[in-house]
This record gives sequence, C-alpha cells and structure tokens, in this order.
Amino acid sequence: MIAASDLPEVIPLFPLPGALLLPRARLPLHVFEPRYLAMFDDVLKTPQRLIGMIQPQDGEDEGLAAIGCAGRVTGFSETGDGRYMITLSGISRFRLGERVEGFAPYIRAKVAWEDFARDLGAPEQDAEFRREPFLRLLERYFEARDLSTDWASLREAEDERLINSLSMLLPFDVSDKQALLEAPGLPERREILAALMEFALHAGDEGSEILQ
Repeated sequence: MIAASDLPEVIPLFPLPGALLLPRARLPLHVFEPRYLAMFDDVLKTPQRLIGMIQPQDGEDEGLAAIGCAGRVTGFSETGDGRYMITLSGISRFRLGERVEGFAPYIRAKVAWEDFARDLGAPEQDAEFRREPFLRLLERYFEARDLSTDWASLREAEDERLINSLSMLLPFDVSDKQALLEAPGLPERREILAALMEFALHAGDEGSEILQ
C-alpha cells in the first residue's frame, strides 16, 4: 500500500484513448512503442513504480484530460521480441499540472493528489445500490451488444469491484470513460454507468425503429 506521503510530485504519463484505470482495480497493458518501452524501463527503477493513465484530447501530444489515474506496476512479462505485458494496479486519481521538460521520449508532468485522498482508503461501499434491477439492466445491455460474461461471478462481486470493472470494460467512448473516472464516488459512478447503458439501449431502440 502506498501512503499519501509516498506519492511523487512528477510521474510519467501514458495517454491511451479509452483505457480507464480506477483505484484498487487492475488494468492489463501491452507495451510495444519504443518511447513507452523506455518509460517502462525507467519506471521500474523508481520506488513507487507509478504510471499515470490519462485520456488524450485532440491528438495524443496536443492535449490531455485534466484528471487521470496512476497505477503501480505489479506484474509484467517480456515477450521474445522485446515487448512487455504489464499489469497496473490503480492507486489514486490525480489532477494534471504542468509538463516537465527533459530528454525522456515520453511525457512527464507534475500532478496534484490532494483532491483524491479517498482513493488511498479501503474499498468504497454503495448503500443505495439496488443490485437486482442493475443486473437486469446490465443483462439487457449485454444482449443488445451481443456480449457475454460470467453472471455468477458478477452476482458475487462486491459493489466496488462490480461497478469499477464494468466501467473499465464496457465499450463506452472516451468522454464517457472520463466521466466515469471523474465521478466523486462509487454511488455517482454507478449512476453514470446505469445512465450510459440506458442511453445506449434507447439509442438502439430508436435505430431499430428507423430501420423498420
């Protein structure tokens, strides 16, 4: 566990459209671009081993979202051709500050952690979560998108793991993923997630009517 006092002022950033990392969740990544291979090698030399996942805006190097989430490298394997398969474990969200100039081929920036102190705590609970209606909505969404899952595992998952895993895995667009990331807490994230699924289903129904 990383304490607030251990969080660095400057971290490397990995802008990746649609890739969402949340605190206490895990994100597998395939690293193959030379600049990010260099970033990964440098990260392994640091005590915290943190990488900041962030959404690019208007092109990868032109703009970045205001808020991202840092993950700690907790596992990796190297392929025969020099690529890495890594696992990031979400630690805390951050607010983006100014970029740090230097000779590194990847982006480094100052970040602020103060607004997200709750991220370093225990898993969140959602006292108003009505699981069965939510799972019925999820089932309709999966059927409409022709998706499959292990329903037994979903039903047994704790609130945070269920909501955060779905937020990371479901095929929403970049702005929707950012809204899920920026949700103040788990109840708000669950509400956004449900609204996104309802909207997708409604849009699909309208599309069917037009085709008819």
